Amino acid sequence: MLLCGGAWARGGYVISPKNAEYVLTAEDLRYAVSFLTDSLSAGRGTGTIGSQKVIGWIGENFAACGLRKAGPSWYDGFRTPSGRVGHNVMGAYPGTGSGWVIVMAHFDHIGMLRGALYPGADANASGVASLLSIAKMLRRMSEVGRHYGKSVLFVALDGKEQGLSGSAALWKQLEYGMLKDPRDGSAIFPKDVALVVNIDQVGSTLSPLHPGRSDYLMMLSDPSDGHRGALESANRVSGLGLDLAFDYYGSRDFTTLFYRRINDQKVFLDHGVPAVMFTSGITFNNNKPTDTASTLDYTILRRRIILIFHYLSRIL
Repeated sequence: MLLCGGAWARGGYVISPKNAEYVLTAEDLRYAVSFLTDSLSAGRGTGTIGSQKVIGWIGENFAACGLRKAGPSWYDGFRTPSGRVGHNVMGAYPGTGSGWVIVMAHFDHIGMLRGALYPGADANASGVASLLSIAKMLRRMSEVGRHYGKSVLFVALDGKEQGLSGSAALWKQLEYGMLKDPRDGSAIFPKDVALVVNIDQVGSTLSPLHPGRSDYLMMLSDPSDGHRGALESANRVSGLGLDLAFDYYGSRDFTTLFYRRINDQKVFLDHGVPAVMFTSGITFNNNKPTDTASTLDYTILRRRIILIFHYLSRIL
């Protein structure tokens, strides 16, 4: 089953981002996370057979979502510092004007340790499910006649658990002009990237910002270039009303850690490219065998994805 499978009728719709909400269900999200955390995926360790199964599945979904190749293949191979072979999966959604937004989420996880499976449901099957859902929602908007000025490069990153090597490989491809605009074959360079959106751990409700509010989301960004107002407006106008934060539980040190040091947007921030990170925070299941598909809240995950989509619709 493909998360991006299916077709929808045209006509009879107001061209609003709300049209895309109807193609996203909690059941789809549960299926995607369950597939990514299945024992056959073996924890998605970089360079493993389980990882290869996931890589192929993501590529198939990118194609089914109507994305186009940003090079000769959906896949780009690279070496991690430990010598493993990783693969990023990339697909492009062309806009009508200039400029690119990169939307990315890492799919790799710990894998198997001493015979134990580390499924990585929240970290970061939830982010991959979100990535594919946003691609599916953009496809829906195209079908009802809504197009966007900026193009979107979707990237499922490998190697996050191997020293952020997947995002480093992505940066090198951009730096050397190895990725191509499918509209005309021109190279995509870092100067063409208006914003990077990283989605990492967005499926849990176990670490709320405030007691009794499971419907929350954090966006970590630089106050000057993260389009925080766009998120607040999207949250209000969409009627979602999620409990939002722009720091990591009020801690300056942890905000710096998660925003600038240990997650995949780091390489872009280090080179002066604006980036934001969406997350629902660390829980007691992180990096443990207990991070299973059954621990996530798919109704809340769906609402978070819808908000991210409305946010993107305002900046594309």
